[in-house]
Amino acid sequence: MMKRARQRGAVDSEAPQTSQKRKKQKTCSYGSEFGECDLHSSMDWGNLPHHVILRIFQFLPLVDRARASSVCRRWNEVFHIPDLWRRFEFELSQPATSYLKSTHPDLIQQIIKRHADHLQYVSFKVDSSTESAEAACNILSQLVNCSIKTLGLISTAKPSFMNVSKAHFASALTVVFVNSKSLSSIKIDDTPLDDPSLKVLVANNSDTLKLLKMSSCPHVSPAGILCVADQCHGLKELALNYYILSDELLLALSSEKHVDLEHLRIDVVSENPGQVEFHTIKKQSWDALVKHSPKVNIVMYFFLYEEECDAFFREETPVTHLYFGRAVSKAMLGRIGMNCPRLIELVVCANGLQPLDDELIRIAERCKNLTAMGLGECEVTCRGFVEFVKMCGGRLTQLSIMEEVLIPDNDYSLDRLHLEVSKHLGRLWFPDMMPTW
Repeated sequence: MMKRARQRGAVDSEAPQTSQKRKKQKTCSYGSEFGECDLHSSMDWGNLPHHVILRIFQFLPLVDRARASSVCRRWNEVFHIPDLWRRFEFELSQPATSYLKSTHPDLIQQIIKRHADHLQYVSFKVDSSTESAEAACNILSQLVNCSIKTLGLISTAKPSFMNVSKAHFASALTVVFVNSKSLSSIKIDDTPLDDPSLKVLVANNSDTLKLLKMSSCPHVSPAGILCVADQCHGLKELALNYYILSDELLLALSSEKHVDLEHLRIDVVSENPGQVEFHTIKKQSWDALVKHSPKVNIVMYFFLYEEECDAFFREETPVTHLYFGRAVSKAMLGRIGMNCPRLIELVVCANGLQPLDDELIRIAERCKNLTAMGLGECEVTCRGFVEFVKMCGGRLTQLSIMEEVLIPDNDYSLDRLHLEVSKHLGRLWFPDMMPTW
């Protein structure tokens, strides 16, 4: 009896210890499941492989990357690996007038001193101040040993680069254009770029240039952009203002030496307030471009008033994407339906108070490639809209129509409309309460 009691006491005394051990094992298994136990017991962060640390650093903002580099010698070594400095965005702003967080001047000087020859994909994001734009030009002027492949100059508010003297801007660009010799992509919208600068670009980078975006560069002439098309036969994407578009340019882009153009963006903006006359492009020039590059996307953004649009789409035009930032007339939409058979996407932000039923139906009939439509401050009867959707069918992958655009009639109320449209689209659809384009 006493022996049994002693055995029971021994079991009872061992039970808490066994329970604690099992609990500890269970906790450790949970920790292992979530990686906690392994991280704390075996992970040596200072001995991570270089490629792992490099991958982590690539996701860090510059300031955090610089702080991390002071953790240990190994991390500092990775901080100076050339691969980490191939892509960089300089953020330049004036603290008193901007919400942007500016790149610290000391870091900029360190980059120029130690990593300028590693930079390949560079962009400058500046605020609305002239001082920030001038600072960007000063940095560009120091990149004498660079081999930049892509360059972007971005104004986050008003185009502050336009306030920089043309000589200062041209001088800064010349440094990059001459020394890089391998530029493939350039985005320099809203800048004082001029014809001589383009000639320097072409003379040093004609074999590598594939993308050039230069909308709103008032100092560039039709002859200047023609020089680019004549010499840069690998150009695949081009963005420019309508005033420098010409028949000669389209024919140059259609030459046998030139590769197929993939994307042509044209911004149509008045050069002078009240301008009502615009030059026209011949149908033969458009046809030559499409014959040479049958898959080219021709995108046109219109920022004109109704009375300024009279010259457009009077002949067949191979535009694929059309965006109207201001009011567009019924007559203009009617011509689009008649003369834009390649149209894929159409966005109309505003129109008058007359229903657009006939114009939409004509577009549905003639524009067999149309897959996206957006309507803002316009008017369409529910019956006319249903007929448009019925004719387009399921090919309309994007349909963004403000509810206020739709006018109920005897055939359809707004409640019934969404059911009918959904049936023809093959998916659930509702009108928008806010513009989505």
